[in-house]
Amino acid sequence: MPKKTSDNKVPGYQAPAVHKIFQLLQVVAESPGMLGQTELVRKLGFSKSTTHGLIHALLREDALAQEPNGRRFYLGSAVTDLAFSNWNYLKMAERFQPFINEIRGQIGETVFLGGLIRKRVLIMTSAEAEEPIKISAPAGTTIPLFAGAAGKVFLAGIRIDKVKEMIGEKGLPNYTPRTIVDVEEYLAELDRVRAQGYATDDEEYIPGIKAVAVALHNRKGPSLAVWVVGLSNTMGSAKIQQIIDVILNITKKLRLAIEDTW
Repeated sequence: MPKKTSDNKVPGYQAPAVHKIFQLLQVVAESPGMLGQTELVRKLGFSKSTTHGLIHALLREDALAQEPNGRRFYLGSAVTDLAFSNWNYLKMAERFQPFINEIRGQIGETVFLGGLIRKRVLIMTSAEAEEPIKISAPAGTTIPLFAGAAGKVFLAGIRIDKVKEMIGEKGLPNYTPRTIVDVEEYLAELDRVRAQGYATDDEEYIPGIKAVAVALHNRKGPSLAVWVVGLSNTMGSAKIQQIIDVILNITKKLRLAIEDTW
């Protein structure tokens, strides 16, 4: 075991740049809200040029991410993925299950809670509809990021240039005749999601299936969302509006519970 110094640090090679990077990440992680470059300069005491360089190095590695307008920063997927790898999501999901059950109880359809892990959506827990014909998927299942309502709410929280870059890698997948495959139309759809606070999926991922999703916009842990999935013939316009109202209301309480967890 290496011998520790009196201030609880391990002696040896010093890497000032690494130390500054961790200082910056710690400040971002502990902030109750997203921070801009000016705020980071003030809190860290670094020069503008040093802070600018660190920010852009971390953005390239996905250790930091920017809000859609690019002015403020939060922890990126590389950091949250590492934390998530060492996080028993099944145990933590138990704390959130009552909220998911409450949504299911009010709307009668299957409800999922999931997180964004790199370019996949991981289902953490669910509450299945009690009808004999229903949609189900076990915890630990992943779905593509560019798939349906859940993907839309996650992508709506990512900078547009980053989304375009991801689309440019493989293009937009074509799952059904209703899938949005035109890039400009898809980006316009993400604009609508940002403006209205929820996303819908009208048989765009699976034929005969509709969905509604709401992002939790949690500042700690991986980005999370709740989505409701049901058969198209049970989810008319009135039912979809009911689902939107219910999940927007309950996710407010769920967000607070998540913030208290970390």
